[in-house]
Amino acid sequence: MTRSMTAFARQEEQTQQGDLVWEIRSVNHRYLEIALRLDERFRPLEMKIRKIFSDKLGRGKIDAVLRYKTPEHRQSSLEVDRQLAQSIITHCDELASMTPRPAPIDMLRVLQWPNVLQADALDQQALNESVMTSLNSAVNELIETRDTEGAALQKMIEQRCVDINAIAIEIRELMPEILKQQKNRLAEKVAELQINLDLERLEQEMVILAQKSDVAEELDRLESHIVEVQNVLQRDEPIGRRLDFLMQELNREANTLGSKSISTETTRNSVDLKVLIEQMREQIQNIE
Repeated sequence: MTRSMTAFARQEEQTQQGDLVWEIRSVNHRYLEIALRLDERFRPLEMKIRKIFSDKLGRGKIDAVLRYKTPEHRQSSLEVDRQLAQSIITHCDELASMTPRPAPIDMLRVLQWPNVLQADALDQQALNESVMTSLNSAVNELIETRDTEGAALQKMIEQRCVDINAIAIEIRELMPEILKQQKNRLAEKVAELQINLDLERLEQEMVILAQKSDVAEELDRLESHIVEVQNVLQRDEPIGRRLDFLMQELNREANTLGSKSISTETTRNSVDLKVLIEQMREQIQNIE
């Protein structure tokens, strides 16, 4: 299945331990690159989180953000560790006695001391389980979005393949008539210049021209590469790099066809091929 690397997913989950929101953005990249933004309380989960991404995704630059909001009842039910606060105040009084002009104790600063204010204890294990469950849902949503976008890309590429095959068929059909026209033009030119050129010499010149403009081999390779593109699109694995390589091969054949062109028709066909190949190449940059 063709899968895009560009997608977005968002998952919200409300638990007794607080509200969780995962937001995941994915864009194209040569490899799998994961950027995480987590609350410090979830840092121990980082390796597990990265493993989920690496197990389910092949390529892409991933920007994942986890937002956490504590429950409202915990925000309004703070308790003061009076013993710790008293110890801090006592030490402040002792230091104040050492100076003739002591400053009054700022109780707000005392409350800001670590662990003086305490909330109800969280069930961190339950919260971690919710984080991982929500993450799995978010990654699955991301994959579904990438699959949907990938299906659209595949359809576009397959249509371009059909168009390229049609041009290759047109070139094959045009070549005999083009060579015939070139032979007539050469004969007319000889007549205009009043040069004595026997038919055998004329035929030799036409054979040389036909050899130089022979594009059968290029057309065979072009069609072969198109068949390979269509086959690769059916694989259930990351295919972006393979398709990118095939675009280089297709472009090489289109360039050769242009360099061997001896008529405006084949030159136009070569340009049309390059346009179609470039359209595919641009979209393939987004395929995993």
